[in-house]
Amino acid sequence: MGLPARAPRDRLRRYPVVYVLSGFAGTVPMWGNTVPFGLTFPEQIDRWMAGAQTPSCLVVFVDGWNRYGCSQYVDSPASGRYHSFLCEDVVSHIDRNFRTLAAPEHRAVMGKSSGGFGALVSVMLRPDLFGAAASHAGDALYEHAYLPEFRRVLRTLRRYGGQAEAWLKDFESGLVTDPDELPVLVSLGLAAAFSPDETGAPTLPFDPVTGPLRPDVWERWLAWDPVRMAPRYSHVWPDLLGLWIDAGARDAYYLDIGATALRQAVLDAGLRPHAAAFEVVADADHDSIRGRMLGSLTWLAGRIAP
Repeated sequence: MGLPARAPRDRLRRYPVVYVLSGFAGTVPMWGNTVPFGLTFPEQIDRWMAGAQTPSCLVVFVDGWNRYGCSQYVDSPASGRYHSFLCEDVVSHIDRNFRTLAAPEHRAVMGKSSGGFGALVSVMLRPDLFGAAASHAGDALYEHAYLPEFRRVLRTLRRYGGQAEAWLKDFESGLVTDPDELPVLVSLGLAAAFSPDETGAPTLPFDPVTGPLRPDVWERWLAWDPVRMAPRYSHVWPDLLGLWIDAGARDAYYLDIGATALRQAVLDAGLRPHAAAFEVVADADHDSIRGRMLGSLTWLAGRIAP
């Protein structure tokens, strides 16, 4: 957790909080991975907080790691109650143990990729906790982000007779080394989050042997698409203090298309134009967009400042 450099000299002051959610296969310690000739995100935050004009805030890093690499920060019997963990456990722990301004107008949530999706979902489901959000290449408009990957998953599962659990056991045993097979893990993680069966096992939204979509399961995925969620949460958007949405123009999962659709969906659902920040970043891909997170953190800190 980051604490403003000026905090020790002002022991009565309380601070707004920004929660940073890790993306797929990300954990909190990974934020500290060194960058040759550059700064890690926590190091950037430290330098930013030392600035005289910096909006003071606390920064809390959270991950949703599970067997599949990420929980999508939703509650699921297949992967765990990660939404409740963030909203009930983490937030309450921070408010109990640090000098926070414990109100939604002084809390924001942000992240990249699955973390961006988690931020979007959290601000919709819990407007009583979060008053602003930022999504960098967050999962959205699933027909463009997910459907094309299903073909690759099917080809991989063909070797396992369509048995995804058999592939997962090989992956966990270290027998899977081909990065082209990682879409299987992503699809299983999403199925664990969005479409567990009655036993709590992930159910893929397509037949893993013959390939056709399972419409009832696919609809369960679409129900978690932020573009489609936005109209259902129209009561949230007029009061939101800020929503930052961006993606790289060369995003490998075409989340720039999702970002564009999401911006229009939230504006149509009532987000005030002056509360929106949006950009499709030229020459940026899915990974390089992470370099913009200090910009969104600064923007959010200003939005939730007292």
